[in-house]
Amino acid sequence: MTSHDEGTGGEEHEAPRVTDKRRIDPETGQVRTPEEQVLADAAETLAGAEEAVVLEGLVETQKLAAERLEELQRAQAAHYNLEQQYSAYVKRSKAEAITAHERGVAALAEALIPVLDDVALARQHGDLTGPFASIAEKLESTLERFGVERYGEAGEAFDPNVHEALMHAHSADVTEPTVQAVLQPGYRTKDRVLRAARVAVVDPEA
Repeated sequence: MTSHDEGTGGEEHEAPRVTDKRRIDPETGQVRTPEEQVLADAAETLAGAEEAVVLEGLVETQKLAAERLEELQRAQAAHYNLEQQYSAYVKRSKAEAITAHERGVAALAEALIPVLDDVALARQHGDLTGPFASIAEKLESTLERFGVERYGEAGEAFDPNVHEALMHAHSADVTEPTVQAVLQPGYRTKDRVLRAARVAVVDPEA
């Protein structure tokens, strides 16, 4: 019996080959046509472009935010400096007003010291009576309300900062320089001596 191959002169026939031109998506296993491939490439390119735009916009936003923050910080610093300057101005103005008030009181009291001396002298001699006594008391109380103080008492320690010695003596009855008598009272405010008390002083005997 002669085989088919032999009947054909011994030539071998190859099996038919089929070429698959379709593109298979390796991830999904689905067929991808050339048109779908083009669309996918375009979508990927577009996504990359959109991402670049978003990143660029984010960078610009961050830069703008940093600029606004710096402007805000400068404005806050300027506002703080202005507040400090205003506070210093208010304190300085109050201090100047108080100083001016004290100077005015001191100047008025110094001008009235001769009148106060006459009042004290009249009181010592018993001549301060009637309506003049009432006026003198009102004058003295008004000066006291403004911080003007009359001082100087016999028996207190002599202090050259507030006393002016017009007479001087020695005594065994004292252990330190002492005011023996007040010839004219002194006047002072809280911060300054308007006139030192004029006194007679005794020192301890050597």
